[in-house]
Amino acid sequence: MGPRLACLITSLALATSAKALPVTPAIAPAARPFALGDVRLLDSPFKAAMERNAAYLLSIEPDRLLHNARKFAGLTPKAEAYGGWEYFGIAGHTLGHYLTALSQQYAATGDERFRKRIDYIVSEMALCQAAYGDGYIGALPPLELVTLRNFKRGIVEPRDAETFQGGAWVPWYTEHKVLNGLKDAWILGGNAQARDVALRLADWVDSVTSGLTRDQLQSMLQVEQGGMVDVLVELYALTGNPRYLDTSRRFEHRAVLDPLLARQDNLAGKHANTQIPKIIGEARTYEVTGDPDARRIADYFWDLVVHHYSYVIGGDSEDEHFTPEQSMSKTLRGDTAETCNTNNMLKLTEHVFGWDPRAQVADFYERALYNHILASQDPHMGMFTYFMSLKPGLFKTYSTPFNSFWCCVGTGMENHTKYGEAVYFHGADSLYVNLFIPSVLEWREKGLVLEQRTDYPRSGRTALTVVSEPAGRFTLRVRCPGWAAGPVVFELNGAPLKVAGTPGSYASITHAWRKGDCLGVTIPMAVRAEAMPDDPAKVAFLYGPAVLAADLGPPPELPTVPYAGDQSANLKQVPVAVPILVRGDAPIEASVVRSPVPGLEFRTVGIGRPADVTLRPFWEISYDCYTVYWDEMTDAQWMYRSAIAAKAR
Repeated sequence: MGPRLACLITSLALATSAKALPVTPAIAPAARPFALGDVRLLDSPFKAAMERNAAYLLSIEPDRLLHNARKFAGLTPKAEAYGGWEYFGIAGHTLGHYLTALSQQYAATGDERFRKRIDYIVSEMALCQAAYGDGYIGALPPLELVTLRNFKRGIVEPRDAETFQGGAWVPWYTEHKVLNGLKDAWILGGNAQARDVALRLADWVDSVTSGLTRDQLQSMLQVEQGGMVDVLVELYALTGNPRYLDTSRRFEHRAVLDPLLARQDNLAGKHANTQIPKIIGEARTYEVTGDPDARRIADYFWDLVVHHYSYVIGGDSEDEHFTPEQSMSKTLRGDTAETCNTNNMLKLTEHVFGWDPRAQVADFYERALYNHILASQDPHMGMFTYFMSLKPGLFKTYSTPFNSFWCCVGTGMENHTKYGEAVYFHGADSLYVNLFIPSVLEWREKGLVLEQRTDYPRSGRTALTVVSEPAGRFTLRVRCPGWAAGPVVFELNGAPLKVAGTPGSYASITHAWRKGDCLGVTIPMAVRAEAMPDDPAKVAFLYGPAVLAADLGPPPELPTVPYAGDQSANLKQVPVAVPILVRGDAPIEASVVRSPVPGLEFRTVGIGRPADVTLRPFWEISYDCYTVYWDEMTDAQWMYRSAIAAKAR
């Protein structure tokens, strides 16, 4: 989980009880998220996804995830190891993700089953740490651990962007997951022992990197290192120990950060999820230290990725690397939109929104949450996508329960525990309603309980009801999405309310709120088309926040469909045929018409060749072949193509 300022108040109290001296952040944000436990989800696709994920978390056996930690510490494992990536050099990354997911689930629900698992895992990790003897704890195989320990001897030998000499696979990336999981077990899971284990591990990180020169450090950072800056800055914020801030600065990769500071876009071709966590670290550095350069880097990077490197679903990358907008339409392959990337972009978006609460920022969060994160979960077993294929006519591939454990399985475990974290933000005397998800908010400082009831986006209507009367007046700021088909309309207790509801802004209603007050919000929605930036004839359709995709029927019957141990198992499958859309004089979206059935279903009318098609929200198409992007052409172009095809036969 990314560092969330809303949790800092809670974390400071826990830190103080553990004899820590937390740091007062240098920057007071304009808006803060609420703690996970302050927002309770009501019935919706998000709550259903969270419950499926919770069941999966409880199906995992902690002792199997702890197998390598015990084995490589010289202790006898209590259960066999899991397969997939947990069997290779990245072993242990899932253990860290799992601790974070358990901690977030516990913080959101108070369910003691998750707290018990946290306590058990941390106690086992403490035993392993004592057996290692130098502060290290993790599950790295000998090659990866020796590589890190050799840094203390000044031996830094990167081989490529993923490995050091000998093939040691991203050891800092894996250790970040472990350290972050321990931090979350301490702060969100309330486990005091996790504090001690985490700080000993952070001390070890300091000890093996403190003697490296600047050039050696920058050489080390050629290999993916995850969010090491982020978690170390957070530990500094929690403890006030400058050692952790100093250590965090050793992980600042200047080859990436300096061009961004100079507002130079050199992201094309770079491994996307290697870079995003580095920028989250800059965002946290800005908040804790006030370093303005760190914010400039984060703001510029966010703008680049959102506006120049993202697909319509809010995801980014092709074959895990940033694809420039000048060629995006030509690279719609099966390995687009890695799910880990969007997990991290949403973390960064929370920071950016907190500094400057703009509707445009929340619009992106909504788009990516609905159309990538929610769409990434298998609704039968709660499994996860690695790539979100945007290749027309292909299908989704999900992980297996116990023999995949890809990076996107780990982030997937986290994704579906925290759907409530960005629904609402708050300032000193203002409450931001960012997302229209059925939920109950408790704003403890104000004594406010607010309930949101909605079937959005089936309709554009939501109702915000005051359940517990707050102390004093405050301003309710409701997002008016930039995509809205007209001004957002408000009513208070059934009476029209004169307030500006301009799309792309926040409507502000200042009121002495009373128990029972109900603010009705109506957002005009219509179908719209969005073209690829490099090809105006390749379009996608949206209705409100929902990307619409065509259901093109079942995929082939294969052992790897829909679940695969290898994330690349189905990338070379032949896609099914995708209809062409023929445009007339009217905008093409005028021919995409909502069907008279419950739910969100649309039909093309007279523009599909060889036939019209039905479209539904992308997150609802889980197992069939689909397309999100369409080729659009004139009737003459279609006839010419058909004639050429007929001759070829």
